[in-house]
Amino acid sequence: MHRLFLVFPAIAGWLAITWFAGLRSGFLFVLGLGFGAALSGARFGFTTGWRTLIQDRDPWGMVGQMVLLSLCALLAFPLLDQYSDEIVGALAPITWSLIIGAIVFGFAMQLADGCGSGTLYKAGAASPTSWMVLPAFVIGSFLGASHLPAWTALGGPLVQLGLERQAEPVDLIAQLGMGSALTITVGLCGVVAVISLALSSIKQRQLGNGLSRALPAIQLRWLWGAIAIAVLYAVHLVVAGQPWGIVYGLGLWGAKLFTTVGVDLSQDAFWGVAPHAERLIEPIIWDVTSLTNIGLLYGAMVADRWNKPHPKAPIWPGLPQLTISIAAGLIMGYSSRLAFGCNVGGYIGGIASASLHGWVWFACAFLGSIAGVRLRRRVGIT
Repeated sequence: MHRLFLVFPAIAGWLAITWFAGLRSGFLFVLGLGFGAALSGARFGFTTGWRTLIQDRDPWGMVGQMVLLSLCALLAFPLLDQYSDEIVGALAPITWSLIIGAIVFGFAMQLADGCGSGTLYKAGAASPTSWMVLPAFVIGSFLGASHLPAWTALGGPLVQLGLERQAEPVDLIAQLGMGSALTITVGLCGVVAVISLALSSIKQRQLGNGLSRALPAIQLRWLWGAIAIAVLYAVHLVVAGQPWGIVYGLGLWGAKLFTTVGVDLSQDAFWGVAPHAERLIEPIIWDVTSLTNIGLLYGAMVADRWNKPHPKAPIWPGLPQLTISIAAGLIMGYSSRLAFGCNVGGYIGGIASASLHGWVWFACAFLGSIAGVRLRRRVGIT
């Protein structure tokens, strides 16, 4: 019976969204449900995967992410190449805002115990910390978007080196062709996976003698999670005409909140110009990213409670830890806008769109995560 009560609101939400916003919007909500169920069911955490590699030399989270990126590239590159008029990739320039934002984001997400998607799916799974981090992320994303034009005006390293007149995206498909771009992307994913395995501790390697012993259930969840998310990503690309994203929708929620309390954003450098100004007056269910975010929240809850008719009461962290997490959420939301997205929009979306900035995002965010993990241990966050 409890499963029926979980499924019924999802069906009702889909019907309502389809009725008021159309079939496409209803389908995007369903895809959001799928993302949430896959992330929560597989416990596919980008933050956790990096932390276990840095802290415990456990490579499987990173290997799972490289499998995900390879599958997304294999599915998305042909679509981006053949249907460039209908489907756009997550292309962004290599700017100082990207570099600074990604480093800070990687640092903050370890203290908040979740990136953009991680915060949403853990909130759906009833994490008290994530429910406190989420509003802070929303406000930070709104503020970061407002300041983004000023940050991007600083240019980027390629401009200062004289390699570009102005910071522009580097599209590997356009520069090298689809085949070469795909080979390089999958090859780089393989290199990262091999390095991660090489960094694993002696204990981890002893547990991995032979393929059958190297892939027990805890590793298999990364594999099936990667496959499920990659398929959903490709379907989203076709339905929405753009890659899956998280941060824009959260920033839009913040902008709508501020306009509701009387803040005038008509002169805002970001929210005051088209198409963002139109988004502020349109229903939230007309926004692609908001639809998948809402679906993700509920899909994660369904997956978490599917086999728990009587879930345990959530355990709240102490006030110092909660304060740090909320502050990290605010910083994470702000920096994600400077970096053109979080682990979904900047990392997966960038790399799976053959944009060089995705790899720069990954390197910078991982560097920030190393510092974040160290500080996390110092302040005693569990």
